[in-house]
Amino acid sequence: MKDFNTDVLIIGTGISGLSAAIKLAEKKMRVTIVTREKKPEITNTFWAQGGIIYSPKDLNDQEALMQDILKASAYTSNAEAAKILSSRSAEIIDEVLIHKSNTDFAKDAEGELLFTKEAAHSRDRIIYNGDMTGKAIQISLLNYLNDEKRFPNVTFLTSHTAIDLITPNHHGVDITQRYEENQVLGTYLLDQEKKEVRKILSKVTILATGGIGALYLHHSNAEGARGDGHAMAHRAGAAVTNMEFIQFHPTTFYNRSSHRRFLISEAVRGEGGRLINSKGEAFMKKYHEDAELAPRDVVSRAILEEMIAEKEDCVYLDITFKDEEYLKNRFPTIYAYCLENKIDMAHEPIPVVPAAHYTCGGVKTDLKGRTNLKRLYAVGEVACTGLHGANRLASTSLLEGLTWGYIAAEDIIAKISNFNEYDLKKIKDWNKAYEEADLALITQDQMTLKQTMWNYVGLSRSQNRLARARAMFIELQDEISKFYKHAQLHDELIGLRNGVEVAFMVLNASLRNKQSVGCFYLKD
Repeated sequence: MKDFNTDVLIIGTGISGLSAAIKLAEKKMRVTIVTREKKPEITNTFWAQGGIIYSPKDLNDQEALMQDILKASAYTSNAEAAKILSSRSAEIIDEVLIHKSNTDFAKDAEGELLFTKEAAHSRDRIIYNGDMTGKAIQISLLNYLNDEKRFPNVTFLTSHTAIDLITPNHHGVDITQRYEENQVLGTYLLDQEKKEVRKILSKVTILATGGIGALYLHHSNAEGARGDGHAMAHRAGAAVTNMEFIQFHPTTFYNRSSHRRFLISEAVRGEGGRLINSKGEAFMKKYHEDAELAPRDVVSRAILEEMIAEKEDCVYLDITFKDEEYLKNRFPTIYAYCLENKIDMAHEPIPVVPAAHYTCGGVKTDLKGRTNLKRLYAVGEVACTGLHGANRLASTSLLEGLTWGYIAAEDIIAKISNFNEYDLKKIKDWNKAYEEADLALITQDQMTLKQTMWNYVGLSRSQNRLARARAMFIELQDEISKFYKHAQLHDELIGLRNGVEVAFMVLNASLRNKQSVGCFYLKD
């Protein structure tokens, strides 16, 4: 199998892409789902520790949830998006997660769902599976969708990296195709194993590629969250918005072996854990009257300031005053992870750093997931309906992906009959290069990008830092564009090219915004 046509092409295998896939596959459409990973479960969804908001209508909670979303965003959210999430999400959870995929959520002795409360929520409305809710959702959706008897019309392409979205304007074989309406017809894919490029044309394409956290030196995301979808959409002509709003998590486990950081839940601070510097001094009172329980962005910046002041790679979270058995029962996953990394949290403080956690902006869509390009939808963290505004309310991320994956599928079902198959012969084959890519150079450039994003376009930004970042990005982009044209394609090279393009998006959005609000902080 090489080039082919499909009804719907979905790039990404997290909750938003799988939610859309289930709805579309049930309508007997040919659905092709693509991931750059060898295993489709490797996504940001899989790593999500927290829960998902479930607000059934009988709880009369829709208005309260909407207000909590708006308040958490510093009243910068799109109120209409918040209203849709509040009014539709419960029925979608009922249908997709509870009745179809049978996701395992925590229940009491009578078999009733357990609810918990997280920061900035006005009431208990979050269902969960221990501290691995995302994993439970991810695996249950994949198991439901992977049933060949149920869905023989679904194809998974793993170890396939999307290179560029195909448009007739850019990729048509005939000059007259430049005059056609700008629309997305599919994508070029790199088969990583065969090292070949194939073109997949589709009546509709859905971007579900996640966020951009992996562009930062410290992040909590899957390494594939490097902005591939943002970059491809931007090159094709899609609008992108709110890219300066990057939410950081204050406390993730620090070690030198990885850039992807394991989350140390805010609940550890909620149970009395204290942040201390390398001298053993508690420091949060210097920055906020609520100390460790201050807002996420305040705690994150305070930790960064201490790291700079003490010239250290991390600070420490100390909860050693709690009983060992209590910690094992209250935080089983965190306790086990720390032990695996030679830290006994019952007897020594946990090394922590802030980490890029969530991208509030993205490819601009309407409230049905449609971009400004015909046939192209975007859902989940890659998209921006305005739901989060300048800051995201806890546990809305999984819910947003599920809800808008479903809503986009509804719209596609209603409109797909308007779209015809495009002739594969009318789209250019990929022009193959033969110069071997230098992976050592790519790795070095990736590290430069991550460090620049972390130091200059991170938690705390300034005009001087942004100017320094711009100079470094220009140099990086110039070098990358030179060897991208001539080098054999490689997943890491594609990611580097996309990463620099997305870094410019964050940089330029930061320069345009003169107001510190939500998770965006400009020192001057």
